[in-house]
Amino acid sequence: MFDLGTQFVASVARDPDALALVDGSLRLTYADWFRRISAVVAGLDAMGLRPGDRLVSIMQNRWEAATLHWACQFAGVVLVPINWRATTDEIAFALTDSGARALARDAAAARVATDLSCLVAGTPPEPGETGFDALIAAAAPEARPRGNADFVSLMLYTSGTTARPKGVPRRHRAERAAAIAHVAQNQYARGERTLGVMPLYHTMGVRSLLAMALVGGAFVCLRRFDPAAALALIETERLTNLYLVPTLYHDLLHHPDFRRRDVTSVRKLGFAGASMTDALLRALTESFRPDLFVNHYGSSEIYTFTIDPDAPRKPGSAGRAGINQQIRVVRLNGAGPDDLAAPGEEGEIAALASSDEAFEGYWNRPEATARALRDGWYYTGDTGHFDPDGDLFVTGRVDDMIITGGENVSPVEIERCLSLHPAVSEVAVAGLPDPRWGRVVTAFIRRAAPVAAGALDAHCRASALAAFKRPRRYVFVAEIPRSPVGKLLRRKLVAGEYTEAPTEDTP
Repeated sequence: MFDLGTQFVASVARDPDALALVDGSLRLTYADWFRRISAVVAGLDAMGLRPGDRLVSIMQNRWEAATLHWACQFAGVVLVPINWRATTDEIAFALTDSGARALARDAAAARVATDLSCLVAGTPPEPGETGFDALIAAAAPEARPRGNADFVSLMLYTSGTTARPKGVPRRHRAERAAAIAHVAQNQYARGERTLGVMPLYHTMGVRSLLAMALVGGAFVCLRRFDPAAALALIETERLTNLYLVPTLYHDLLHHPDFRRRDVTSVRKLGFAGASMTDALLRALTESFRPDLFVNHYGSSEIYTFTIDPDAPRKPGSAGRAGINQQIRVVRLNGAGPDDLAAPGEEGEIAALASSDEAFEGYWNRPEATARALRDGWYYTGDTGHFDPDGDLFVTGRVDDMIITGGENVSPVEIERCLSLHPAVSEVAVAGLPDPRWGRVVTAFIRRAAPVAAGALDAHCRASALAAFKRPRRYVFVAEIPRSPVGKLLRRKLVAGEYTEAPTEDTP
């Protein structure tokens, strides 16, 4: 199998004059971009980096971040991208844990004291630092790939919502297999144009970046998400596909500019990172009328678990195993991966660890690896069940399960029900401590219109939701706490880390 550097060379040879990268007024063809990538490879050499060395990158989605990603693939350097909002402590942890030899940053990144070589984007370099502009201004020979498919391409860090983040090293062959699968499963055609707003420290951003190169497509950078700016780019750049988390779709759809902008060029929608409510799924289908609407369920460790290529067909379904995968639902606290849950029975979702897209273990975390990889299967930590048709439904996290009065209640089913009420803008469900029930099902609601708890309870009673699953408490909040990539942070609700809606807004 190709390494990713060889893949990019092939893309340049095939489509040298095709639009490859857009960032504001900067527009690069594949040939133009390859020259800049080659210059950055020469710069990495000058910084003393060698194949296998780790480089931590802390940048927004700008042309320099996308260029550095590809330059590392040529140089054999392991890219370690982290959240540009990271604190100094989080950056220091990543530098130490990864054993980094160099750092790349832009002006948005927090400054840390370090003796490492530093590459700087979008801001004047300080003494001892190197600027991207100086690198690309220097003449450099065309880069040639120095690794092979077994080299490590990058190391992503998991979100670390309950403990220190874990490094997930991924080889070139796994990255390329995932990119090819992404192209196939989203039916991308030659010359696609995508919105490059999902962070390049996140699996979804990396998927979009690599997939566009495979099809001679354009990656249109949006450095940080802003719905008005995103809608403007969709219209002016005639974007053909979107691959976003549900939160960003929600914000696009509810922005005042949505009805004023031409979004008809977008024919393919894809989402991942979190479940999508039935109401949002319906609204997006009606507003975009896409040719394809894909629900992609996966993780940093194994990019694709399942795909539903027609998400509106069966709301809530994550579909069936991707082209590089097999999926099981095993009994909670079962004897092993062969102890399968029956159809309709909730259990833990497990994915085949020998997938072409899979990682091989966490960085320097043998105990975490042993917990996650068991007898050839990766235990995802997600709960779910198969329906009678064989489609997978993801119901939450094992740790999110609410045990109330001895019953197991999954929050996702309740969230789907409440999302269909017209006065509900966003909803999250969690179990709060209760002296009688152990945990009491609590719905946290961000309203789109005035509504009282009694009306929401009546809505749940009129639905197919079982009585013991109905929320016993409703809390109206100003915002639902989420991570920078839109993942619901249920633990913050349980810990009381939220802001209630102003009293005057409460009906």
